[in-house]
Amino acid sequence: MWKDILYVGIGGGIGSIFRFIASRVVIRYVSPEWLFVGTLAVNMTGCFLIGLLSGWMLAYQPENQSFRLLLIVGFCGGYTTFSTFAFENLRLIETNQWGLFALYTFTSVLVGLLAVWGGMKLVS
Repeated sequence: MWKDILYVGIGGGIGSIFRFIASRVVIRYVSPEWLFVGTLAVNMTGCFLIGLLSGWMLAYQPENQSFRLLLIVGFCGGYTTFSTFAFENLRLIETNQWGLFALYTFTSVLVGLLAVWGGMKLVS
């Protein structure tokens, strides 16, 4: 059990660092008022990555639980930011930015699903 917790913790810590860096890089190229674009980029690449890793594991490492805990549960869990997504959507609603709210939500869900599917298809 402690070994599993260690794998998740290490992966989650690394994923969180990557999320911070990736989000900052994206935000550097857009207006600070569009902070959600950084979260969107992180969540979409995270969806693709979890699809890619899951598909690869199912095909080549179905019994490797340590790899799953480190990369899928830990890294992808630390890297993606659903709670930030929800918070940023709430801010868009509170500021009556309904068009951006709809665009952000629709894009996140649809592109997220397509990214997971694409990642899995890439390794199948």
